[in-house]
Formats: sequence, structure tokens, C-alpha cells
Amino acid sequence: MVRWLSAKLGPTVTSRCIARNLLRLLVSCYVGHQRHQFLSTVEENSPLNVKRPVCGDQVSKPVLDCLMHMAHLYGEPFLTYQYLPYISYLVAPSSGCRLNSRKEAGLLAAVTLTQKIITYLSDTTLMDILPKINQDVLLPVLTFLTSTTVGFPNGPQARVALCVKCSNLLSLICLRIGREMVQQHLGDALRTFFSNFTVLHEVHQQGLISEAQNTMETSVQSVSCSDGRTLLVDLSLIEELEKVYNAEMAYATFIPFSCLIGDGIGQLVPNNELIWKLTMVYQEAVIPKEIDSRAQQFEYRGRINSPFHNSGEDTQSGTFGSVMVGNRIQVPKENHQPTPRSSFRIPILENFHSDDNMFKQDLQKSAHGLCGNWLAYWQHEIGVSQQEPHFYFHQIKLQSFVGHTGAIKCIKPLSGEDFFLSGSKDKTVRLWPLYNSGDGTREIESRLTYTEHKKTVFYVGQLESVQQIVSCDGGVCIWDQFTGKTIRTYEAGDTKVPITAVATMPPPYCSVTFGSSDSMLRFIDPRKPGLQHEFRLAGNVNAGLIRYLAVSPSGRNVVAGYSSGFIILLDTRTGLILRGWPAHEGDILQMKAADGNIVVSSSSDHSLTVWKELEQKPLHQFKSTSDPIHALDLYGNEIITGTVANKIGIYSLVDSSSQPNSTTKLSSENFKGTLTNLAVLPTKRLLLLGSDNGVVRLLA
Repeated sequence: MVRWLSAKLGPTVTSRCIARNLLRLLVSCYVGHQRHQFLSTVEENSPLNVKRPVCGDQVSKPVLDCLMHMAHLYGEPFLTYQYLPYISYLVAPSSGCRLNSRKEAGLLAAVTLTQKIITYLSDTTLMDILPKINQDVLLPVLTFLTSTTVGFPNGPQARVALCVKCSNLLSLICLRIGREMVQQHLGDALRTFFSNFTVLHEVHQQGLISEAQNTMETSVQSVSCSDGRTLLVDLSLIEELEKVYNAEMAYATFIPFSCLIGDGIGQLVPNNELIWKLTMVYQEAVIPKEIDSRAQQFEYRGRINSPFHNSGEDTQSGTFGSVMVGNRIQVPKENHQPTPRSSFRIPILENFHSDDNMFKQDLQKSAHGLCGNWLAYWQHEIGVSQQEPHFYFHQIKLQSFVGHTGAIKCIKPLSGEDFFLSGSKDKTVRLWPLYNSGDGTREIESRLTYTEHKKTVFYVGQLESVQQIVSCDGGVCIWDQFTGKTIRTYEAGDTKVPITAVATMPPPYCSVTFGSSDSMLRFIDPRKPGLQHEFRLAGNVNAGLIRYLAVSPSGRNVVAGYSSGFIILLDTRTGLILRGWPAHEGDILQMKAADGNIVVSSSSDHSLTVWKELEQKPLHQFKSTSDPIHALDLYGNEIITGTVANKIGIYSLVDSSSQPNSTTKLSSENFKGTLTNLAVLPTKRLLLLGSDNGVVRLLA
């Protein structure tokens, strides 16, 4: 469902409403002591493996799959502009002096997601943002991991899980960038990662012992290290640190880095002698005595015939070196076969062999990948609050819809906002897809064209309850939105009373209402034959022609606007006229009905008026100084307007200010022709603008 929605909703809504919540959910996958336990394996007594997953990894797999699917769909910007900043937020230093369970889980989630991101980053992007990853992700995480004064709420198991994940992440980066770049970029991270082995050694040398944890006061002792540093150590954390930075952890983490970095490990890790001794202690204690003599000769300085070393090849270039074949390192097959008599294991051998955990994978190319104007617009939108009530028009052209040969007379987005309809002077109705594509200059073709009209189409709408389309050119056509097949037509019986305005009822109703030149309001239901209701609106008033119909969101009232500026309010349940009043001095151009019994009307007298249905005086009235407002739509508590001078205005429904919040003149570069109609995509915060040259443009 999430994958389907992420394609349907588009990049901006997906980022705001889906990706943000999935990132929060990812943290919840690692909350609790049970989520930090390692998954059971066949060899329970085998040495600690830095690739061994914890229970939280099993829970988080569907979340990570969905996050990566979005990156495949919309491209690398999702990784670098949304996921990485959130990771930086998760690992940022906390305000208090103690870790809580949520922060602890956030550290585990951050390292897990970072590993996924680095797997999918291209070589160029990885090298560009590696300093940022190092400063904003690696070093903050390692600060918490190696802290000797801040304990983990779930004890040593949480710290062990984080230590193993950090080792795995650092190993992955080493594989990606090669040993030369490791020495240049990861020196501080590696020194910090291995620093606590020295701290614990100094603690034991000075005879400090662990004290019982006391919530009221802590016993902090200064420890002088051999390298001249003086560190503060909480004595109550010594036991926790001893369970993490022991000989087994040294064996599981130091040997892989020795294989990857080689001779450089001595320069990057000053305490390598100490760690190597711990490695040998664990090996002698755990590995059987009949170990192969060749494994006994392994030297920590990396001078071994490791599975990553071949005398005839250069192994120092990471994923962009001469030894790469596709996205893998070329390794002689015979080096993968373990010696039958030996149980000596190098953990790095198991790290990157499975398909699910390859150290480099390519993002699939997608037609919806973000670039150009779409990327610029998306980068802005992900920084806007999800609850932002205002509509901001930046005049960013995203797509053009080309196919009509006449002026656009009406535009109607479908309920899901993944398609929209347009009616034109060329006597056709076209169905267009709204999925993002291209860099802002892409011209989209229609998916379906309805050609049964004989005159200009001035209205198109959707009956959401039955998923049918209603269009009108003086006669009403009801047709299937998926096949374009006509379901029913209604022609005016007398040519002297043509249909002048149409509106569809909101769900769950299935009726269509239309007004004719004889001031009659009629209702039809596509499921039933004939007329369902017929009401006379202005029998005693010479109001002129019905220009526009608007239906309240509840479906209880219909508002009719006349060429004389008169407005009549009808109760659809009883057929009674609730109110009729002279609203404008000129022709009614357009009307919209909103929640709270609100009616918005615009007129040729240059006025835009907000009415409460049964109140005599208008709530607000705005005047357009240059041209009358002939196109409008609603976004929350705001009115989005358009004029023939190609000006987009934003007015407030609740603010009585006489000036619009903003007025924007459309540039000829972004919009050619004269604006004839507009529609708002409220979920995506976009504008569809129709022109007299038959082109519809999508702007942000």
C-alpha cells in the first residue's frame, strides 16, 4: 500500500506525509531491550560477527524497504536531502546528560539507515558528502558509543549492538572509498571507535573498580591516558564498558579493518598494539589449538595473504578502482575456500557477500526521478511544515499538457489528484496524468480524449460516487472515466431553453443538477431514467440567465448566480428557496461554496465577495483594480484567483483586508497566452492554469 501511494501522491506529498512518518517509525523499531538482542544463529558459540543482525533489524526491514523504494522511484535526492538530514537530527547531542530509550533507539536506527544510504549512493555523490557524513553522523554516534560518563538505558547489550553496527558501517565505507581515502577522511572516526580499549586498560592499570549505580549521585574519576589525555570515567559504567570493549569485540572489529586498510592501520589507530594483544588473547582462548599454522602467522600490520589481497592487482581503490568488475571486487575463488582443519575466522569474509547486503548497488532509473524544476520545487517543499495553512505561489513551471487546439474553458482535477480533466473550445474533453516527469520542460500527452460533443465544452466535473464524468456543451453527457464510453446524454427538449450551467453533487449523492435559460433547476440521476426533480428559481424576478451553479460540500444547498448579479440559494432537500439577493452589479463570472455555509462569488463589476448564506451583508468584499476575476478556486481558508491580465491573486476567507496576501504576474517564460481557467490541487499545493492557446500548465 505504501509503495502504491508513494507513486500516486507524487514526490512532495510522499516526502511530507509518508517518508517523514516512516523515518519516525524506523526509530520505534529499535525501542526496547528485546530489539537489541542478536538474532539466533546455528553456531551460537561462534565468534562475534559484525554482520550479525539484531531483532530490531528484522522489525525495521519493511520500513527500510519502503524508504528505499521511494529513493528508487524519485532518485538520489531522497537519500541526500531528506534521509541524511533526519539522521543528523537523530544523532545530534542531546540536551540532557543522560540517554533515554528513544534516543538510544534513534542511534541504532540512524546507523542502520546510513548503511543503506551509502550502499545506494553513487561514487561521486559519496565522495562529495563524505565529510558531511563524517561530521554530522559518524563522529556524533561515536561520541555516544565511546562515552565513559553516559550510560545506555538498556545496558551493555544496547552498546554492543551499536558498536557492532558502527563497525559494520565503517567497514562498508572503507570498502567503498578505498584505503587511500580512508586515511584521508576516516582517521578521526577510527581513532574514536577504538579509543575505549585504551581507556579500559588505563582504568585497570590504576586499579579502579566498578561501583554500584546510584541514581542520586555518580562517582566520576579522572583517568590519565598514556597519550597525555585526561578523561572522566563514571565508575558505575566500568562494568558496562568491560562487557563491550573486551577481547571478543577487539577480535571481531580489528581484524576486518586490518584486512581492509593494511599497513595504514598502525598510523590510523595509535593503540593498535594493545588491540592486537586482545585479539590474540581471544583467539588463543576460543579458537581450537589445532589451528592451521598458516593462520598462526597472521600479522596485525596487514601483511597477510588476505581475501582482499592479490599480488597481481591493486586493491586500494574502493568501488572506483582498477580491480572492480561491475559493482564487486574481483577475488580469486580459491581464497574463499576455508582450510578444512582450521576454524580461524575473519569476520569481514561474511560481511558483504549476500545480495541483500552488497556494499554497492545502483538506484533504478525511473521516469519520475527528480531533476530540474521538479527538484528545486521538491527541495523547497520538504522544508515546509505539513500543517502550513497558506498557499504560496513561486511560479515554478513543472509540466505542460499539450493537445487541445482551442481555448481551455474548464479544468477539473479528479479526486485522487493523479489525473485531471480539461474541456476546450475544440469540442473535446481530455484526461491527463499528473505524475511528475522531466525537469519542468516536459510536454505531456493526454491519456484519453472524449469527442462526442458538438459545441464548445464549458463544464466538466466528476461524479465521485459512481466514478463517472459529466461534461456539458449545451447538452449534458455522462461517460465512463476509464473507457470514455458514453453512459447517458441529456439534451434540452426545447432549443429555446439551452442548458447554461451544470454542477455535480458531492458523494454520497449521484445526481447532476443543471440550470437552463428559463430559470429552471433540474436534477438527473444517471442510474435512473428521466428527470428526478425540477424547481423554478426566479419566477417573479427578472434575473437573467443562470451563469454559474455551486453546490455546498454537504450537498444540502445549491447556489445559482445570474447574469444580472442576482444570487439564489435553494435547499435541495425541500426544493424551497431559502434566499435571493442582488449580490453584484454585473454578471456573475464564477462561484464556489465552502464549509461553514460560505459562498464566494466574482463578478464583471471587478468585485470578489464572500457571503454567509443566510446573512444579509457580505463577510468580506475585495475589489480587483485592473481586471475582473474570471477564474477562482479555494485552498483551505484562501481564495486563489486569476484574471485575463495573467495575474494570480491570493485572498483570505477570514481576513477582511482589502488587499490580497500576494499578487503575481505570470511571466511569459512560464506561461504563454491568456489565462482562461485555473484549478488548485490542494493536497499537492499546485496550480493548473489553462490558456487560450489550448495548453494547460502545472505551476508551483
